[in-house]
Amino acid sequence: MSGPDKPKVIGEEWSDERVKSFLVTQPKGEGSDYTTLLKAYQAMIAKDFDRFVGFFVEAGRDLNAVNESGETILDRVGEHRKSLDYARALENAGAKKSS
Repeated sequence: MSGPDKPKVIGEEWSDERVKSFLVTQPKGEGSDYTTLLKAYQAMIAKDFDRFVGFFVEAGRDLNAVNESGETILDRVGEHRKSLDYARALENAGAKKSS
């Protein structure tokens, strides 16, 4: 991850443990599965996100959870021009659009 205190790292390999660490998110409750998916989508390259989606489903989490606007993560990912691999990972795991 990069930020103001960290240089951007390109080509870093993520372990399964690091990918799985995104399964723990705050806040809990309504929308937490959506929030978990969103945070993983924003932080991971497509290959790692694909692995994450597998762990997410194995953990019994909801790929079709919605945000406060009623959108699923697939709705959100579909808005982005360069997100085809992310959308494919979600669709292959059973994610649906809200409409």
